[in-house]
Amino acid sequence: MSNADRERWNARYASGEYATRTHPSPLLAAWIDRLPRGRALDVACGRGRNAIHLAAHGYTVDAMDISGVALAKARARAETAGVSVHWIETDLDGADIARDAYDVIVVARFLDRPLIPRLVDALRPGGHIVYEHHYITPVDVGGPSSRRFRARPNELLERFRALRVLFWEEGIVADPDGRRMALARLVAGKGSPGY
Repeated sequence: MSNADRERWNARYASGEYATRTHPSPLLAAWIDRLPRGRALDVACGRGRNAIHLAAHGYTVDAMDISGVALAKARARAETAGVSVHWIETDLDGADIARDAYDVIVVARFLDRPLIPRLVDALRPGGHIVYEHHYITPVDVGGPSSRRFRARPNELLERFRALRVLFWEEGIVADPDGRRMALARLVAGKGSPGY
């Protein structure tokens, strides 16, 4: 990403975009009780909805985003919720993500293809990734208008083939805010003696 990307995202968050999106990803909420406990990473966390949800469920959470404006809003929400999150302002293209560091990684509506192998490496054995993103469809839906910012059908399955897929779906869904979205959703685990 570039300084222009940082400025664009800062402007979007400063204008109040995504202000009503305080609920966690429905995929994360559905899986939270089945995920391994421990350390979690929220990638492209925005205003922190998923990071705060993870922290409220007892995780030690790192949350990364390029937008300092979004992180300031996330930090305030976390304080109000009474949870602690380690907020990290970083360009995800060059983010320092340690190997074998996380039990859970969450990515909601962000696709950086070169980052995916690094996220797989960042999972501890037995760790899980919870990933959702917009995918290309001819149906009129919300989300990015450019195909460049959408996953191809089945792309997440291909990109996470090194992991054991525990849940997978692509479909048109109603977002909690009422908009129709074409979402690919995946939960996958990294091999361990238990697999």
